[in-house]
Amino acid sequence: MVQRYIPTRINHRVVEAGGILHFGGLIADDLSLDMKGQTAQICAKIEKLLAEVGSSKEKLVTAMLYITDFAQKDGMNEAWLEWLEAEHLPTRATIGVAELGPNVLIEVVVSAVR
Repeated sequence: MVQRYIPTRINHRVVEAGGILHFGGLIADDLSLDMKGQTAQICAKIEKLLAEVGSSKEKLVTAMLYITDFAQKDGMNEAWLEWLEAEHLPTRATIGVAELGPNVLIEVVVSAVR
């Protein structure tokens, strides 16, 4: 069974299938921030959405981080590690992309269990 949560104009923020919660890509609200700041905002969004669907950051399974500037990757990693404790780190891939939109430095896609 597939369940969809938090509809937007173009997608659902979360789709659950086979007990896995799949989240659409998330970006920061304040695009004037550097990558560390944008990452921190995205992490807070993820945590809020996880709570809305009955999960938590400790139940993350995998993450895909799309970034436009590898020179700022250290800041991204700092924000990520400030948010997640070592024993709860999901699998992760960081993928360089040319463009995510004006001033968007990072977009994050995650999956979690309930």
